[in-house]
Amino acid sequence: MRSLVAVFLSFALLICLFSCAGQSRQQRGATTGVLIGAATGAILGQVIGRDTEATLIGTGIGAAIGGLGGHQIGAYMDRQERELRSAIAASEAASIHRTQDVLTATFKSDFFFDFDSSTLKPGAYNEIGRVAEVLKRYPRTTIRVEGHTDATGPETYNQQLSERRAETVANALIQRGIDPRRIYTVGFGESQTISSSNAANRRVNIVIMPVVS
Repeated sequence: MRSLVAVFLSFALLICLFSCAGQSRQQRGATTGVLIGAATGAILGQVIGRDTEATLIGTGIGAAIGGLGGHQIGAYMDRQERELRSAIAASEAASIHRTQDVLTATFKSDFFFDFDSSTLKPGAYNEIGRVAEVLKRYPRTTIRVEGHTDATGPETYNQQLSERRAETVANALIQRGIDPRRIYTVGFGESQTISSSNAANRRVNIVIMPVVS
């Protein structure tokens, strides 16, 4: 699969060289942004999905929205972080963490789901809706929805439960207008505990990453 990505990158660069001939500087920039965005999406699909389908989805993301230049990323994510923090300021269920230019919105699973359930509680829709409104204003990002459980119960069951919960949250985001091509889901089960508290380990993360050109 690495060879597929390499071929795609080479193909994209060749197209860029030929298609840019005769274009204005502005047109060349737009063309290059789309092609590099597509290539970036392809790599992202491999990193996250590790399969051909995820690669093709990632390619679609990059081609559809292009990418952010290096000088744009920090300011773009700064604005998005401020809006996310404002959107959840009054929430007891959520927190925002930033690592370089990657934002993570963490939601306590107990606010979203009943015990042993992957069905959203009524109050969860308001939390997700507030985040979705911000995400819609910043389309040059991809979104990874992560499900996490505590270590209570069988490991295999916890893995499956975390996957179902991640998919449920992703579907709720899509229903609120988020382009499904931007979203990936992953379940980590009990493999990434962060605390001795079971309640803290039961969580859903919405990880927001810039598409980089």
